Amino acid sequence: MPSHHLPLLLAAYQYKFGRDVEAMSQHLIDDIAVGWDELGTDLLDDAPPTLVAALTGGEHWPSRTLDHLITPDGSPPVRMTVTDTTVGELGMQWGYILHPQGIEVISMAHTGTGPLVAWDTDPSTPFSDHPAHWPAITTRRAPTTSRATRPPLPAAGAAPTGPRTAARR
Repeated sequence: MPSHHLPLLLAAYQYKFGRDVEAMSQHLIDDIAVGWDELGTDLLDDAPPTLVAALTGGEHWPSRTLDHLITPDGSPPVRMTVTDTTVGELGMQWGYILHPQGIEVISMAHTGTGPLVAWDTDPSTPFSDHPAHWPAITTRRAPTTSRATRPPLPAAGAAPTGPRTAARR
């Protein structure tokens, strides 16, 4: 839910990942085991203790990675693949797109784009689970369907600069 995830993700970007969206994307998309319900307070490493306490109520829990996942039958864990047809089956309610300028939050009940929350937003900002009630710190992304409005591709060998996406519960 955005009321929980947005403050945690903003703080993680600002402190743990040193404002490096690629490093954050690598961790969140490639290293977290099942879904973002498994995000832990380890994402708040290097954040001020007062912010950590405000976001967690003083509790601490680890993110669950594939290294720490135990399956019911003892088989090795396998990464879950999410497609347009499995989103509803998995009960996913929100999607998050990590853009260079912020996090786009999309309600899976609606299609298209969602509000964009800038990376420099204060993580202690109160967010509800209804984006219409969010403070005026977000912008609405316009859909980009024309090739002329898409950002240029990076040069050969350059690090990717586009958004990383993840549909998470």
